[in-house]
Amino acid sequence: MATTKPHAALLASPGMGHLIPVIELANRLFTHHNFDVTVFTISTGTSPATQSQHLTSNLFNVVTLPPIDISGSVDPNADISIQLLAMMRQSIPSLRSAINSMKSRPTALVVDFFSTASLAMADEFGMLKYVYMPNAALFAAMTLYAPAMNKNVESEFDSENELLTIPGCRPLRFDDLVDAVQDRTGQMFDDYARVGAEMSTADAVLVNTWQDLDAITIGALRNHKVLRETIKVPVYPVGPLTRQAQPSDSRSGVLDWLDMQSRGSVLYVSFGSGGTLSSQQMTEMAWGLELSRQRFVWVVRPPMENGALDYLNATNGCDGSLDFLPNGFLARTKDVGLVIPMWAQQAEILAHTSVGGFLSHCGWNSTLESIVNGVPLIAWPLFAEQSMNAAFLTEEVGVAYRPKVSPSKGVVMREEIEKMVRLIMEDNGMNSKRAKAKELEKSAVQALSKGGSSYNSLSQVAKNCQMKLNEHVICCD
Repeated sequence: MATTKPHAALLASPGMGHLIPVIELANRLFTHHNFDVTVFTISTGTSPATQSQHLTSNLFNVVTLPPIDISGSVDPNADISIQLLAMMRQSIPSLRSAINSMKSRPTALVVDFFSTASLAMADEFGMLKYVYMPNAALFAAMTLYAPAMNKNVESEFDSENELLTIPGCRPLRFDDLVDAVQDRTGQMFDDYARVGAEMSTADAVLVNTWQDLDAITIGALRNHKVLRETIKVPVYPVGPLTRQAQPSDSRSGVLDWLDMQSRGSVLYVSFGSGGTLSSQQMTEMAWGLELSRQRFVWVVRPPMENGALDYLNATNGCDGSLDFLPNGFLARTKDVGLVIPMWAQQAEILAHTSVGGFLSHCGWNSTLESIVNGVPLIAWPLFAEQSMNAAFLTEEVGVAYRPKVSPSKGVVMREEIEKMVRLIMEDNGMNSKRAKAKELEKSAVQALSKGGSSYNSLSQVAKNCQMKLNEHVICCD
C-alpha cells in the first residue's frame, strides 16, 4: 500500500515576531522531515514591507486569509495581546473555509500562541493538533500552568517581593512576569489562562528552544511529577529555529561598514520590530554609547513615551529624520558608529564577524539569533515576556548583562549604559559571557543536526503525523 507525505497546516498570527518562527518551522518540516506544508497568515493591511520577503517561498504554499476587523468588538486601546487573540478567534471561519477547499487535506494543524482557539476546529477535520510556542521554555511552562494558578489560593503571590514558582522551574520575580500574570483580576489573565487550557488539549506543544539552553525547564516539563500531572500535554523542544543570514550580490551599506571593522569590535543595538525608547531614554542611550568609546550599529525609531510602538503598525510615523537624537551626536560618533533609521537586516548583522555584542529588547527571535551566532547580550526588556527572557539570560544562562532598573519601569542612565557596553565588549576571558555564548553556538548546531535533541523531537512529531496519515489511508482503502 502506497502512502503519501504528511501535510502540515501552520497558522501564524500577525506580526514579524510570530511570522518568522512559523516560516522557519515550515522550512524545517519541508527540508528535513519530508512534509508538504501550507502556511496560513492573517493580513492586517498595514504589515511592514519587509514581511513580503518572508511570505515568498518555493518550498511551501502560503495562504493569506482576509483581514479581520475587530474595531466593533475590542477597544482600540486594549492590550495588543487582547487584540491579537480576538483577531485570531474571528479568523476561524476563514481558516475553516480555506482548509475545506484544499485538495490535499492536512494531516496536522500547527497554531501559534495567539491561535489556540483554532485547535477545536482541527477535530472537525480529523487532524492532529499542535501548538508552536516561539518562546523560551519557561514562558511555555507558565502558560500551561496558568489555569492551575487561577485555582490556587488568592494570596499565592500578592506583593512585589514575592516569587512565582512553577513546579520544578526557576522562581520568577514579580517584576519579571508578564502583565497578565501580575494582575489576575482582569480580562488579560482570563484570556491567558484560557490559552493555557486550550494548549493542554493539543497532541503536543512545540517550543523554539533546545535542551542545552533550557535544561532546567525542559527537565521539569518532562519529569517533574507535579508539573506533569498539571499540564499533561507533551512538550517538545524543536529549536533554535531562526532566520539564517542570506548571501546577497547587492551588499548593503551597513555590511560594507562592518567589513572595515575588526573582529568582535561592534555592538549592535536594536529593539525589534515593535520597540523604541522614550525621549529621555533615547538621550541617555546616545550618551552612553558615545561615552563608552565602543563601535556600534544602532537601529533607531522615533521616541514614544510609552517605549513601544503599535505592534501591528510598527513602520508608521517615521520620515527618516534623526533630529530626535542629541545635538552633535551623529557628528561626534561618525568615525565609530553607524545609525540606521527603522530597520536593518538583523540576521546578517549578527552573523558578521565584526559584531561582538547585542543590546537587545530580548524578544525571543532576537535572543536566538544572537546566541546561534555566539554573540553575548545586554538585556533591555520593554514589554510582553521580555523581562522573563532577560532574567533567564542573565541569571540562568549567563550570556547577558542587565541594568539595575528595568527599562520598562524607569530610565537607565548613561553611566550605567557606558559601563555595560564596556563590560560586554571587553569581556573575553575563559569564563566570560562571550565564551558561554560561543559554547551555546556550537550546542545549537548539534541540537538541529541529525541525531540531535531538537532534530529528534521534530522527528517524533513527523512520525506521529505519518502514523496518522497511514491510519487515514487504511480507513479509505
